[in-house]
Amino acid sequence: MPKVHLISIVDDDASVRDGVESLVRSLGYTAATFSSAEEYLESGLARESSCLITDLAMPGMSGADLQERLVADGSVMPVIIMTASRDDGLRNRVLNAGARGYLRKPFRDQQLIDCLENALKPADRGTAVN
Repeated sequence: MPKVHLISIVDDDASVRDGVESLVRSLGYTAATFSSAEEYLESGLARESSCLITDLAMPGMSGADLQERLVADGSVMPVIIMTASRDDGLRNRVLNAGARGYLRKPFRDQQLIDCLENALKPADRGTAVN
């Protein structure tokens, strides 16, 4: 039986969380949602997640800080960043740190689907999609 991927979604905006969760579940994945990076880290699901989809700008720990924390802890889990920011410096920061996708809000469902499929590719994990 093939592994069912757990996709973790972190965003402080409930409507974005719910929308992304609905899309992820419609693709046949299991989804877990969190309203903050801290809540996600406290959940213990970081080691079980197949992919993390996170907002960049959140109160407390940002998505970029969360990504850096996971990498420092030895995680190789793919990360997809969502943001309304047009700051190319932040974009470069997260992509250089290994983000598998970078989506500017608002984005189309197909853009997220493409990022997710790319992030979950075995072995080389493909290339970053934005």
